[in-house]
Formats: sequence, C-alpha cells, structure tokens
Amino acid sequence: MTLLASNVLVARSVRHHLSEIGFQAVSGYSLGAPVAIRAATRHPERVSALVLTAAFPHRDNRLALASSVWSKIAASGDRELLAEYQLLMALGTQALESMPAEQLQQTLGYVAASAADGSSEQTDLVGQVDVRDDLAGITVPTLVVSTTDDRLVSSDLHRRLAENIPGAQLAEIATGHLPMLERTDQWLQLITDFLDKHHA
Repeated sequence: MTLLASNVLVARSVRHHLSEIGFQAVSGYSLGAPVAIRAATRHPERVSALVLTAAFPHRDNRLALASSVWSKIAASGDRELLAEYQLLMALGTQALESMPAEQLQQTLGYVAASAADGSSEQTDLVGQVDVRDDLAGITVPTLVVSTTDDRLVSSDLHRRLAENIPGAQLAEIATGHLPMLERTDQWLQLITDFLDKHHA
C-alpha cells in the first residue's frame, strides 16, 4: 500500500469515527497530532476541544535527521540497534539516567521485541506532514503540551503550534517524547484541567 493510500484510509477512518461518537474532545500525540488538527479544521462541528502533545506542524531539520536515521536503522532489520536509538531519542534525561543498568537492558529487550515492521514507512510519513496552513482555521479550544526535554521533536515546534493556533494554551512538561510514561499523573492532570475549564 502506498503512503498516499494509507493517508486516505486514515482520513476516512477519522471521519467515520467522528460521525459515530458525535461531539468530543480530540487528542493528538506526535505524528497523530496532524490527524487531530485536520479533524478539528474539517469537522469543527464534531470537535469540542483539541489536545496536542509532543506535536509538530511540519518537519524541521532536527526531525528530518532523526527520522532519516530511524528509517535507515529500521530498514536494516537490526532490531536491537533500533531499540537503542528509539530509547535514546524518546526518553528525557531524567527518565533515562534514573534507570538501573538491569532495567535499561530489560527495556531495550522489550522495545526490540515489540518493534513494528512498518517503522520505516512511519518515519517516511513524517516528511510528508505539513499542516501549517490549517492552524489559523482551528476554532476550538486547544492545549499544546510541550515536552521540554524532547530529543525527537523540539520545543520550538511546539511553540510554533501554540503561536499559530488562535487562542491556544501552551503548557510545558519536563519530559522527553513520552510524557505519558515519564510523568503520567502530571500529563493527565494538564489535560483534565484544560478539558474541565472548557467543559469539553
């Protein structure tokens, strides 16, 4: 299946689910954020609020280099090397350095064993994402959660999102690319408080 065909299927799936669930808050994490943004701009009557975590409107040089290396390692079939790279890029400094050596090795083994076969295709998709023209058209309350120790998606990209979405709120969390693992309670509280504030 081509990336274009895959994108069409994702868009149709999102449209179908929005029509099924009705008026709801939509959350987009990382590469899922552009999908959430498109949902909010194309179906505003069904989206009550938007939450974007570790998100990017387009690929910058850092993300281009990171995704290129990721794709090449994935294509090589070396799952252990891919796991090392993914963990290095995904975890923030505190989370990574607080792991005992044994736990680090166990985590690497788990990541290597669970690596998806479509990883290189996923990183190729990063280069096709550009939703900058959609941002000004977002009319729903929006929270942008910036992961400030993110080695994969820079906090500068998070700030650009917040600055270009009308009325968006920017909240920072001191984690790498995985706030739901590194600081679960704080991340959930940010989202819950925002949704409660806007009755979404």
